[in-house]
Amino acid sequence: MPKPFTEDERRKFLAGKHIAVLSVAATDGRPPASVPIWYDYTPGGEIRINTGANRRKAGLIREAGVVTLVVQREELPYQYVIIEGTVIDAANPSPQDIREAIATRYLGPEAGRAFAEQMDGRESVLFTIRPDRWITQDYSDDF
Repeated sequence: MPKPFTEDERRKFLAGKHIAVLSVAATDGRPPASVPIWYDYTPGGEIRINTGANRRKAGLIREAGVVTLVVQREELPYQYVIIEGTVIDAANPSPQDIREAIATRYLGPEAGRAFAEQMDGRESVLFTIRPDRWITQDYSDDF
Protein backbone atom coordinates (compact mmCIF):
# COMPACT_ATOMS: atom_id res chain seq x y z
CA MET A 1 0.00 0.00 0.00
CA PRO A 2 1.24 3.51 -0.71
CA LYS A 3 2.22 5.69 2.20
CA PRO A 4 2.49 9.46 2.52
CA PHE A 5 5.91 11.09 2.58
CA THR A 6 7.27 12.38 5.83
CA GLU A 7 8.00 16.11 5.80
CA ASP A 8 11.73 15.43 5.26
CA GLU A 9 11.00 12.97 2.44
CA ARG A 10 8.69 15.51 0.79
CA ARG A 11 11.31 18.26 1.00
CA LYS A 12 14.00 16.01 -0.45
CA PHE A 13 11.71 14.84 -3.25
CA LEU A 14 10.75 18.40 -4.26
CA ALA A 15 14.40 19.49 -4.13
CA GLY A 16 15.14 16.86 -6.79
CA LYS A 17 14.94 17.66 -10.48
CA HIS A 18 11.39 16.98 -11.67
CA ILE A 19 9.08 18.64 -14.15
CA ALA A 20 5.92 19.88 -12.46
CA VAL A 21 2.45 20.02 -13.98
CA LEU A 22 0.80 23.32 -13.14
CA SER A 23 -3.00 23.53 -13.09
CA VAL A 24 -4.98 26.73 -12.77
CA ALA A 25 -8.69 27.47 -13.11
CA ALA A 26 -9.98 29.10 -16.27
CA THR A 27 -12.90 31.50 -16.46
CA ASP A 28 -13.09 31.77 -20.24
CA GLY A 29 -15.34 28.76 -20.74
CA ARG A 30 -12.39 26.43 -21.23
CA PRO A 31 -11.34 23.70 -18.80
CA PRO A 32 -8.56 24.39 -16.29
CA ALA A 33 -5.17 24.95 -17.86
CA SER A 34 -2.60 22.24 -17.10
CA VAL A 35 0.95 22.65 -18.39
CA PRO A 36 4.38 21.18 -17.68
CA ILE A 37 6.69 23.71 -16.04
CA TRP A 38 10.10 24.02 -14.41
CA TYR A 39 10.09 25.16 -10.80
CA ASP A 40 12.43 26.36 -8.08
CA TYR A 41 12.07 25.08 -4.53
CA THR A 42 14.00 25.69 -1.36
CA PRO A 43 13.24 23.02 1.25
CA GLY A 44 10.78 24.47 3.74
CA GLY A 45 10.11 27.48 1.54
CA GLU A 46 7.99 28.65 -1.34
CA ILE A 47 7.86 27.43 -4.91
CA ARG A 48 8.73 29.76 -7.78
CA ILE A 49 7.81 29.41 -11.43
CA ASN A 50 8.75 31.61 -14.35
CA THR A 51 6.73 32.08 -17.52
CA GLY A 52 6.03 34.55 -20.29
CA ALA A 53 4.12 37.52 -18.90
CA ASN A 54 1.70 37.50 -21.85
CA ARG A 55 1.01 33.77 -21.85
CA ARG A 56 -2.49 32.49 -21.12
CA LYS A 57 -1.31 30.66 -18.02
CA ALA A 58 0.18 33.86 -16.57
CA GLY A 59 -3.14 35.67 -16.96
CA LEU A 60 -5.04 32.77 -15.42
CA ILE A 61 -2.62 32.58 -12.47
CA ARG A 62 -3.02 36.31 -11.83
CA GLU A 63 -6.80 36.01 -12.00
CA ALA A 64 -7.17 32.87 -9.88
CA GLY A 65 -4.47 33.63 -7.31
CA VAL A 66 -4.23 29.91 -6.52
CA VAL A 67 -2.70 26.96 -8.35
CA THR A 68 -2.06 23.26 -8.06
CA LEU A 69 1.32 21.74 -8.88
CA VAL A 70 1.83 18.01 -9.35
CA VAL A 71 5.40 16.77 -9.11
CA GLN A 72 5.87 13.09 -9.85
CA ARG A 73 8.36 10.35 -10.37
CA GLU A 74 7.40 8.53 -13.56
CA GLU A 75 9.47 5.40 -13.05
CA LEU A 76 9.40 2.80 -10.31
CA PRO A 77 8.96 3.34 -7.46
CA TYR A 78 6.15 5.77 -8.25
CA GLN A 79 5.96 8.81 -6.00
CA TYR A 80 4.22 12.15 -6.16
CA VAL A 81 3.62 15.40 -4.33
CA ILE A 82 0.61 17.59 -5.01
CA ILE A 83 0.86 21.18 -3.83
CA GLU A 84 -2.19 23.39 -3.55
CA GLY A 85 -0.94 26.91 -3.07
CA THR A 86 -1.60 30.63 -3.04
CA VAL A 87 0.30 33.04 -5.27
CA ILE A 88 1.93 35.50 -2.88
CA ASP A 89 4.06 37.47 -5.33
CA ALA A 90 4.38 38.18 -9.04
CA ALA A 91 7.63 39.87 -10.12
CA ASN A 92 7.39 41.36 -13.60
CA PRO A 93 9.90 41.24 -15.12
CA SER A 94 11.43 38.14 -13.60
CA PRO A 95 14.82 38.81 -12.01
CA GLN A 96 17.62 37.56 -14.28
CA ASP A 97 19.41 35.68 -11.49
CA ILE A 98 16.31 33.66 -10.60
CA ARG A 99 15.51 32.88 -14.26
CA GLU A 100 19.08 31.66 -14.60
CA ALA A 101 18.91 29.59 -11.38
CA ILE A 102 15.74 27.83 -12.57
CA ALA A 103 17.19 27.13 -16.03
CA THR A 104 20.48 25.92 -14.53
CA ARG A 105 18.60 23.50 -12.28
CA TYR A 106 17.24 21.74 -15.37
CA LEU A 107 19.92 22.33 -18.01
CA GLY A 108 23.18 22.59 -16.05
CA PRO A 109 25.35 25.71 -15.60
CA GLU A 110 26.42 26.42 -19.18
CA ALA A 111 23.16 25.62 -20.97
CA GLY A 112 21.15 27.22 -18.16
CA ARG A 113 23.01 30.50 -18.49
CA ALA A 114 22.62 30.43 -22.27
CA PHE A 115 18.89 29.72 -21.98
CA ALA A 116 18.38 32.57 -19.48
CA GLU A 117 20.41 34.98 -21.64
CA GLN A 118 18.31 34.26 -24.72
CA MET A 119 15.24 35.15 -22.64
CA ASP A 120 16.61 38.65 -21.94
CA GLY A 121 14.35 41.35 -23.30
CA ARG A 122 11.29 39.10 -23.32
CA GLU A 123 8.43 39.86 -20.97
CA SER A 124 8.45 37.32 -18.16
CA VAL A 125 6.86 36.99 -14.74
CA LEU A 126 8.08 35.10 -11.69
CA PHE A 127 5.28 33.75 -9.51
CA THR A 128 6.00 32.82 -5.90
CA ILE A 129 3.62 30.22 -4.49
CA ARG A 130 3.06 29.54 -0.81
CA PRO A 131 2.14 25.87 -0.29
CA ASP A 132 -1.15 25.66 1.61
CA ARG A 133 -1.83 21.94 1.36
CA TRP A 134 0.29 18.90 0.56
CA ILE A 135 -0.87 15.53 -0.75
CA THR A 136 1.86 12.92 -1.09
CA GLN A 137 2.14 9.25 -1.99
CA ASP A 138 5.11 6.94 -2.01
CA TYR A 139 4.75 3.49 -3.57
CA SER A 140 8.30 2.37 -2.67
CA ASP A 141 7.09 -0.45 -0.46
CA ASP A 142 4.89 -1.85 -3.25
CA PHE A 143 7.69 -2.62 -5.72
